[in-house]
Amino acid sequence: MRTNSIKKIINPTLFKEQISLWSQQFREVTILDSNTQSNENQLYKTYDFVVAVDAFTSIQTDFEKAFEDVYQYQSKSNDWLFGYLAYDLKNDVEHLQSQNFDGLGFSDLYFFQPKKIFLLKDTTLEIQYLNMCDDEIDSDFEDILNQEKSESQESKVTIQQRISKENYLKKVNKMLAHIHRGDIYEANFCMEFYAEEAEIAPYEAYKKLNEISDAPFSVYFKKNQHYLLSASPERYLKKENEKVISQPIKGTAKRNSNSELDEQNKVALQNNAKERSENIMIVDLVRNDLSQTATKSSVKVEELCNVYSFKQVHQMISTITSNVAHTTSPIEILRTTFPMGSMTGAPKISAMKIIEELEETKRGLYSGAVGYFTPSGNFDFNVVIRSILYNSENKYLSFSVGSAITSEAIPENEYEECLLKAKAMFEVLREKG
Repeated sequence: MRTNSIKKIINPTLFKEQISLWSQQFREVTILDSNTQSNENQLYKTYDFVVAVDAFTSIQTDFEKAFEDVYQYQSKSNDWLFGYLAYDLKNDVEHLQSQNFDGLGFSDLYFFQPKKIFLLKDTTLEIQYLNMCDDEIDSDFEDILNQEKSESQESKVTIQQRISKENYLKKVNKMLAHIHRGDIYEANFCMEFYAEEAEIAPYEAYKKLNEISDAPFSVYFKKNQHYLLSASPERYLKKENEKVISQPIKGTAKRNSNSELDEQNKVALQNNAKERSENIMIVDLVRNDLSQTATKSSVKVEELCNVYSFKQVHQMISTITSNVAHTTSPIEILRTTFPMGSMTGAPKISAMKIIEELEETKRGLYSGAVGYFTPSGNFDFNVVIRSILYNSENKYLSFSVGSAITSEAIPENEYEECLLKAKAMFEVLREKG
């Protein structure tokens, strides 16, 4: 079905830029960058850089029977598939609704079978083309190597805040009332920043966001006029043969240009009882989710509350793994864990209901997941955070940020954490946070 070709890449950094520019000619593009050189959190990394372009087949649907539909598509195609699961697929998993404002108009689920795939690891590039176009491998590779850097284009945006600071503080206090009443013990509460009549050069904006953040699960995703520009530090879920890996993030601290103060911030996060309790609550939730498809006694916490440093922030990350039977469908593993615990709360269903009530924007692809399936049924998906979403047709641009609210939460501090997480997106769009 596919023709494989192996090439040696002398300068991977230059090649990544060249192939990214070359890919822009296609209607469907997925670029996944693990920014290997700058990230210490590289557990379970398979590739340094992946590019998939040009849909041969695709599936697009709303939430109704979405997991059933993608199960049929993935089972029959038996090939590489790239795409996303939007947060509102929660409505397919549970009896929930999404009635908040949506300015972006992304479908709830989209995957495509690319004609052309490029998989880079160190200096080895594996090219996989569908047989129907394998005669284009050498000419495409030559075109890629002849790409020249593009001129930077300015973004034109005026960013507005969907929930005012005053209203945000009121809403967090309502969330705290739910916690003190015992309805939930943790929930991820998010707010949107947006721009209307926004004009941006999506790839240029992504490139800048990626340079600022250097995140291990960065994504540039294009589906015709819908774009995702993501600098995500978080893995949602990976399946590697019989092993399933989840790496939730809960706990954030500022970086500091002074190395001594920066180390103090890192140590303070490591020892912060509130941040650790947030993380441990989500670890428990993930353990429970994974247990639904795990073989007996196989769910393990491989690392608990380890702090990793990224360009913008320090983050607290845990790694939970399980084993599954080889007969277990990859779609079932995703369905029983979606949406991810780090973006919902605990108990999960109650948290999602309260989130819907207090937030003012439909999350859509934000806090969903982007990734791929392999022909053998393995997969790897990120969590869509630290991301800009853009509809170039209606010129609507959006990015959302959130934080975990627990009984220890101080509303003013949660607001400041949201602004810290929004900093890179403001910088890319030339606005002040």
